[in-house]
Amino acid sequence: MAALPLAAALICPAPATAKDTDKDSSADKDVTLPVVEVKDQSTRRDVGFVAATSSAASKTDTPLLETPQSISVVTDDQLEAQNVGTIAEALRYTPGVQSESFGFEPRTTYLKMRGFDVTETGLFQDGLKLVNPGFAVSYNLEPFGAERIEIPRGPASVLYGQAGAGGLVNFVSKKPIFGAFGGDIKFEAGNYDRLQGELDLHGSLDQAGTLATRLVALGRDSGTQVDFIDDNRIYLAPSLTWKPDERTTLTFLSHYQQDQTQPSQRYPAAGTLFGNPNGPLPSNRFTGEPGVDRYDREQFSVGYLFEHRFNDKLAVRQNTRYYDNKLDVRSVYTAALLADQRTTSRYYYEVDGRVQGFSLDNQAELKLATGPIAHTLLAGLDFQHTDATYVLPFGSAPDLDLYAPVYGAAVPVASPYQNDVSVQDQIGLYLQDQIKLTEKWRLTLGGRYDLADSATTDRLGGSASGQQDEKATGRAGLVYLADNGLAPYFSYATSFLPALGRDALTRQTFQPETGEQYEFGVKYQPRNQQSFVSLAYFDLTRDNYLTTDPTSFQNVQKGSAHSRGIELEGLASLDNGLNVTASYSYLDATVTKSSFASEVGEHLEYVPDHKATLWADYTLANGPAKGWGIGGGARYIGTSYGNNYYGRNTSEVPSYVLFDASLHYTWKQLQLAFNLQNALDKEHVTSAFDYGTPADGFATYGMRRVITGSVKYSF
Repeated sequence: MAALPLAAALICPAPATAKDTDKDSSADKDVTLPVVEVKDQSTRRDVGFVAATSSAASKTDTPLLETPQSISVVTDDQLEAQNVGTIAEALRYTPGVQSESFGFEPRTTYLKMRGFDVTETGLFQDGLKLVNPGFAVSYNLEPFGAERIEIPRGPASVLYGQAGAGGLVNFVSKKPIFGAFGGDIKFEAGNYDRLQGELDLHGSLDQAGTLATRLVALGRDSGTQVDFIDDNRIYLAPSLTWKPDERTTLTFLSHYQQDQTQPSQRYPAAGTLFGNPNGPLPSNRFTGEPGVDRYDREQFSVGYLFEHRFNDKLAVRQNTRYYDNKLDVRSVYTAALLADQRTTSRYYYEVDGRVQGFSLDNQAELKLATGPIAHTLLAGLDFQHTDATYVLPFGSAPDLDLYAPVYGAAVPVASPYQNDVSVQDQIGLYLQDQIKLTEKWRLTLGGRYDLADSATTDRLGGSASGQQDEKATGRAGLVYLADNGLAPYFSYATSFLPALGRDALTRQTFQPETGEQYEFGVKYQPRNQQSFVSLAYFDLTRDNYLTTDPTSFQNVQKGSAHSRGIELEGLASLDNGLNVTASYSYLDATVTKSSFASEVGEHLEYVPDHKATLWADYTLANGPAKGWGIGGGARYIGTSYGNNYYGRNTSEVPSYVLFDASLHYTWKQLQLAFNLQNALDKEHVTSAFDYGTPADGFATYGMRRVITGSVKYSF
């Protein structure tokens, strides 16, 4: 039965900016460099919180109003206004996304979209997938390196291949800016002994304006809300763009990131979610062993984005990336609360893992007309190769009194538990036609064929397995563009995701997981205003996902779930200095088929039924208080349910409201800022999971108040 608590530790948390604007500084230089405005995939600028276009849902530069799919864009200005420190924080105000289900989580970003987990399948960088085998070797991208973050919701397999049904998150890297050299330097300090420095430097390298470079760097030395857990990071992202003429652009991108932290904490439900005769457990309690626990990650990537436009009708693109991610983990974590309700037994595990991969996406875009009908045709061929290795020892650790912890007990050597090597190759061919039927009507049609090969070698047992999956996916969408700025739309899409392994009961190779969605919505963008509103209703089904056999506790393919809901989002960046983003999500997501009969009809775990957010930032442009600005936000997270490893999810997590705030002042090239996250320091539980009843379960605390002050100099 040791496999069950270990699996729980792997699935659940083990207890636990500078804007890229062209600076007009050339007047002070002896040499004036030409400003080259690049309007291709190498760079993009948004105004305030409102984005006009996105390529994430179409791989072409398509206006959001004409995209028959829900998509949100978190701009650089919004990231800076909210002083975002993680991808999870960046998505707090986005509808349909739950990015902080496990609360305080320094290891990685757990993502739920429209009720379904996309942690392992939904993280992309510059349109290329980052293979993220969950707990074993996980990516955690630095948001300071993002120009924007794009979030298309719903199935996206037609353009991206193997992806979950809920959607994806596309991290768009900061890229070189042509013009005189400029940038930002920022220093930040905060509670938990936080110290952070940031650098963003960019500009042309030659007077002809054919070469430009950019260096984005960050260093952080910080504690966290939990004793003995650090949050240290080094991040470097140099890039170079070569633009020999107006039709050709080649941008080289790279990044190196080193993280030093510790695994997050899970606590007994008795003392967090429920009462305990010994009192509540503090959210700063460390349940591991100082000097033993660690979570060290080193990730690196290098690649390029190439585009050549032969003329106004035909363009070709090729995007590539090689990535390497290494992980070294040691963790002592809670296992079960003993009879005295204060002492916990503990387990110990290690992970030595590495993922290496190569991604390639070739695209050809052709604009043509068939009579009065205009077409934007996109044909693509993409390929991805991934090698993943991980060694996982597992064993017991000494008990710990959670209310009066005494650390320093010797941790026994862990026994080998898992030692696997996995190789996966995927190739996909896709075709899309964006059709302008009339001035009012836009029709999008797309189709794709995927072929995936995978092989896994168990180096402990000496066994090997492999499988090949193939699948065709498609989508269709229709938009009507009214004169008043309204754009009602309808779309249909499917998804495909290979499931590795064999069914524990039938011994047959798992069939691919599939998804199917219908979406109706309306978008609104007033003319001559920087504002955007979208409303969507979706009906999404996920089939063939893996569940646990109640007898053997191994994987079987009996899972199906249904998710439907409403998402509302509004953004505005007004001339008077006001930036606003607001959202609301309603989600009805339930299990429709499971190995556990008691689970059928249950709400999907870790996702709230309601989520509502509001953030506003106002900056004075005139008067004696010119340059001063104030911002604030509220986040309501509704009731959610925990995961029960024997079926019925009996642990209910109450709703909560959190408030954020900011104060900033800009004088010439200097900006001072003060930010509060969870300003009222509300202690709250974000998730729960148990092994039969709530009494033997666990819970995670959310982020407590974070205070930061910063000074930034722009030049």
